Amino acid sequence: MARIAIDMDNVMADLTQHLLDVYAKEYGEVIDPERLNNIPEGSAFPEGVAMKILSAPGFFRGIPVMAGSQEVVKALAEQHEVFVVSAAMEFPLSLAEKHAWLNEHFPFISWKNIVFCGSKTIVEADYMIDDHDKNLSTFKGTPLLFTAPHNLPLTDYKRVNNWEEVAEYFALSPVQNEKQLLAVN
Repeated sequence: MARIAIDMDNVMADLTQHLLDVYAKEYGEVIDPERLNNIPEGSAFPEGVAMKILSAPGFFRGIPVMAGSQEVVKALAEQHEVFVVSAAMEFPLSLAEKHAWLNEHFPFISWKNIVFCGSKTIVEADYMIDDHDKNLSTFKGTPLLFTAPHNLPLTDYKRVNNWEEVAEYFALSPVQNEKQLLAVN
């Protein structure tokens, strides 16, 4: 049994798409998602706007679930020790919102397996699935880079592009994934 630390934003939760949707609604401008590729997170928006949106009440509560994450995380949790690890301290409103979001979308994750922190350097696990180099570069276990627009140039890590690839990496069978899908819904 392995210990697996899994990030929330841009891994379990589709933060990028939600940010684009909220920006379009509030500012009346649709940003092509391709414009986000290979640039630092948030830099495609006018200065300060991304931080304003991320700091708004309700933002983190409304993020859509990343496709396939519920089924694969559930299957992983049945075979391994899974912890959701989120650097949530930068946005204090996100703490309660992320907790409520996890309870709604990942009810099988115990509160004991949720870690909200400022820095992930303290995290000890066998694997970490994350979209940020800053979290993976100091990690002592096996890092898995979950693809996001801002990390496309990175080549130093084993990359997983979606939850299907995570399932393949951990050798979860497609039949098992289908069973998990039925159990989650």
